[in-house]
Amino acid sequence: MSGNAVPGQFTLVLHSHLPWLANHGRWPVGEEWLYQSWAATYLPVVEVLRTLAAEGRSHLLSLGITPVLAAQLDDPHCLAGMHHWLGNWQLRADEAALAGNVALGRHEHRLAAAALTEFETNWRHGAAPVWRALADAETIELLGGPLAHPFQPLLDPRLRMFQLTEGLADARLRWGATPTGIWAPECGFTPGMETEYAAAGVTHFMVDGPALRGDSSLGRPVRDSDVVAFGRDLQVSYRVWSPKSGYPGHAAYRDFHHYDHATGLKPARVTGKTVAGPDKAPYDPELAAAAVERDVEDFVRTVRERLVAESERIGRPALVVAAFDTELFGHWWHEGPQWLAQVLRALPEAGVTVGTLADARDRGYVGEPVPLADSSWGSGKDWRVWAGEQVRDLVELNDDIVRLALDTLDKARAAEGGAPALRDPVADQLLREAILTVSSDWAFMVSKDSAAGYARERAHRHAHAVREIAGALGAGQVAKARRLAAGWNAADGLFPGVDARRLPTAAGCDGPVSEGHA
Repeated sequence: MSGNAVPGQFTLVLHSHLPWLANHGRWPVGEEWLYQSWAATYLPVVEVLRTLAAEGRSHLLSLGITPVLAAQLDDPHCLAGMHHWLGNWQLRADEAALAGNVALGRHEHRLAAAALTEFETNWRHGAAPVWRALADAETIELLGGPLAHPFQPLLDPRLRMFQLTEGLADARLRWGATPTGIWAPECGFTPGMETEYAAAGVTHFMVDGPALRGDSSLGRPVRDSDVVAFGRDLQVSYRVWSPKSGYPGHAAYRDFHHYDHATGLKPARVTGKTVAGPDKAPYDPELAAAAVERDVEDFVRTVRERLVAESERIGRPALVVAAFDTELFGHWWHEGPQWLAQVLRALPEAGVTVGTLADARDRGYVGEPVPLADSSWGSGKDWRVWAGEQVRDLVELNDDIVRLALDTLDKARAAEGGAPALRDPVADQLLREAILTVSSDWAFMVSKDSAAGYARERAHRHAHAVREIAGALGAGQVAKARRLAAGWNAADGLFPGVDARRLPTAAGCDGPVSEGHA
């Protein structure tokens, strides 16, 4: 599709996130989830971005990478596990071919071999250099976030501020620059957070469209701050992926749910929404490629029409923001990276200006301030997924564990007459386990009945670590506390720069905000 230039700007925002999975199980939930997402999404999406950059394209999209995901993609244990997983994928493809499914085996072997080469060439020393190169070339804008993806509105303000400032400091260490934009976990917001954002140097963040009262045509400063909230345009975003429909459900696309149990590969296409797994037709890459072309054309047309209509409605050039989980592109929707590459080429050809959230802010796509209220991008656009009756036990657990951790650290600080002169690995690990306990993923997985047992077990395991360490410290058993902290650190040693001395004090959350880690 080609066309005359249309007013306004289109921005694509991708949110990359997985909870801490290293050393916490392999299958069906655990490290396998990380390696599947890495192979099916992160490798091919980066390849798309690198290819488009080589074509001279820049400012393609805003890419959020949560600190907890960034930590896993740089972690030596995960890097070794990923290399092994990619080799195993190639072997499984060969097994499928030998078992008689030659087309599937060949298709998967090509993908696995390409992924293995890409990983060995560009990723063996971690993902940080990969993201940094794309950001330095202005191919993308990188968005940061709080350390381990907490649902911020429900979190004690001290720990909320600590996770945010430490998350931004972690990003600076990995990427060489501190992000000014963030993806607020679950797009969760409560009034007052905008002042915390401003204090941390955040200039813009994402909310869901309904949080802006359905008008996401411009970014909006929040209340009395200069921090701008950008809203997801649901009309455009839902063309791709919604709670009930979207492109990935097309009959020709690879079916995500049906496995060949001998090899773990996915041999079928969607075929039909009411067709049982064994009755689905074999996957055909050529049929899928034709569907991609149709869906690219539909999306570009939708964006053009939306920009024209919104610009006319508000009397000035409008902004349209489409936002998705990055893992949709490849992991959930096999053909997603193909679609992404074609869309990012087709939009400019159709007269659409593409830019990042930072571009939108700099170019003045900002309207009047908004009194942003409690909101999220979850079911009902409220907090029910993370605070509803079905997860009341986790809400109470989180409150108890955060209170215990903060009280323990405050008592230790008081005994020292202030923040200790030297780092304390026991205090650091206590804080690390509290941060992992309050990950928003556990409540989400329970509310959505997606590996709910694993989620509850993870929340309680990290809570147990906090109680063990705090109990030893409270009893004056310093040597035992050190042994316990070292043991938990073997599994949960992420964010080695986390320093409990930087936790804000109880009086007004006025503790130090770090520029980097000691």
